[in-house]
Amino acid sequence: MANLSDIIEDFIKEMFDNIPEGILEIQRNEMANQFQCAPSQINYVLTTRFTLERGYFVESRRGGGGYIRIKKLKMCENECLRDILDFIGDSLSASDAKDIVNRLWEENVITEREKEILRAVMNEYNLPAEPSDRDLIRAKLMKAIIAVIMDFQARKGGKKQ
Repeated sequence: MANLSDIIEDFIKEMFDNIPEGILEIQRNEMANQFQCAPSQINYVLTTRFTLERGYFVESRRGGGGYIRIKKLKMCENECLRDILDFIGDSLSASDAKDIVNRLWEENVITEREKEILRAVMNEYNLPAEPSDRDLIRAKLMKAIIAVIMDFQARKGGKKQ
């Protein structure tokens, strides 16, 4: 059975299905009441499940008329791929790598098969290195993969094959 965080995440993602512009405003307290949980549970879901790596931007305004606005970001060809390269830097955790791969798949940049291959490559158990070196190796691999995707899109006109 799914835990409450998974249920809240799925609920918010389903709300996006009905909003073509990709901007959702929610009231934290109302949502907490709906799920019979503390408002901090909603905050937890927003800060861990709706991150930039996963393709979301969250902003909030506190107070009586406050709101939480969640914007679903669109993958915009090479410009966004360059942003991902900048985010990666010199180190990439397994969790962040998984989020990036999932986003590439959700935005139809890669196929489901490619997603599963990349997740296997990025898995910490498949990187034969000291734990302290895995994030460095993972970052180099992901940068190389993103560079190949960018090159392939440039040659094929951005179409997923």
